[in-house]
Amino acid sequence: MLNYKHLRYFWAVAKAGGVGRASERLHLTPQTISGQLSAFEDALGHKLFARVGRRLELTEAGRLVLSYADEIFTVGGELEDALRHQTGGLPLLFKVGVADSVPKSVAYRLIEPAMRLPEPLRIVCREGQIASLMADLAIHRLDLVIADGPMPAGLSIRGFNHLLGECGLTFFATPALARRHKARFPRCLDGAPLLLPGEEAAVRPGLMQWLESIAVRPKIVGEFDDGALMKAFGQAGIGIFAAPSAIAGEVRRQYGVVAIGRTEAVRERFYAISVERRLTHPAVVAISSTARTELFGKRRSN
Repeated sequence: MLNYKHLRYFWAVAKAGGVGRASERLHLTPQTISGQLSAFEDALGHKLFARVGRRLELTEAGRLVLSYADEIFTVGGELEDALRHQTGGLPLLFKVGVADSVPKSVAYRLIEPAMRLPEPLRIVCREGQIASLMADLAIHRLDLVIADGPMPAGLSIRGFNHLLGECGLTFFATPALARRHKARFPRCLDGAPLLLPGEEAAVRPGLMQWLESIAVRPKIVGEFDDGALMKAFGQAGIGIFAAPSAIAGEVRRQYGVVAIGRTEAVRERFYAISVERRLTHPAVVAISSTARTELFGKRRSN
């Protein structure tokens, strides 16, 4: 079993740059710290410091232990802050990560219910690639990750996938572009300029397979990791684009485009990924329940 008291002494020495300064900060004698540090090294089976002249320098094992100690005591400090905020009546902190392949409108619609909770809430929202967000989730820098697919296989992280909902795709174009491609959907996509989500988007393989299966070959004119940028190009008439049918109304109003067709053969799925098998954080519970009853719980109009 790891002795966390010894780990903290080691951390203090590494941060202070020596036993003497660490003893002043911890209000302990240098002899006590040196003895505890030796016991810690014996328990780990590795030397953590090497003496260079009058200085202590971290060994390779020491640098590894320090990287973990930084994470452990940073999270401990965040826990103290969270408890202090709750007892002091300050807002409950909710840290959520959003995979950059999740459309911004969907992310907002999923997270917004948390703001309706009766207790005060402060949201910290981070966007990034799923692997980076999962690493932060593993060390509790995030309470939840929202993604357009389940947790990637092969990650050495223990997490649980909670399906929030799913929907089909709706295709949009400017009125002028829609008039130039008037064939019945989906034949109107054949030869038409099409904007695609980037390769990281979970929906892309299914979209490409569906187009292949119906023998429709659009002209790919752009690929975008950022869904908002893709819609901006679509708004400018560069090409047709698809978005989750659950937010079709918002897309139509925000970008001034028209819906030219819808398919249920390609499904967008959105997940809440947590380190908990059972969701308990009030904000996460609100997100999960509202997604099922409001965002994905009923068919939405174009």
